[in-house]
Amino acid sequence: MRVAINEMHCQGHTMCALSAPELFHFDEDGHAYVESPDVPAGLETKVRNAQANCPERAITVED
Repeated sequence: MRVAINEMHCQGHTMCALSAPELFHFDEDGHAYVESPDVPAGLETKVRNAQANCPERAITVED
């Protein structure tokens, strides 16, 4: 599974980090990013929750 954040859509609501703090980080402007697009085993459900809870729909998940 891979995850990406559309930087043009992210508004820094931090909902993704509430779901999966292990994966989602924030830059100096408060916008989310991931250090690696590869989702470690066991975190798939958290990533799906982050995607579902993003108010801007900025998170893309590929199986």
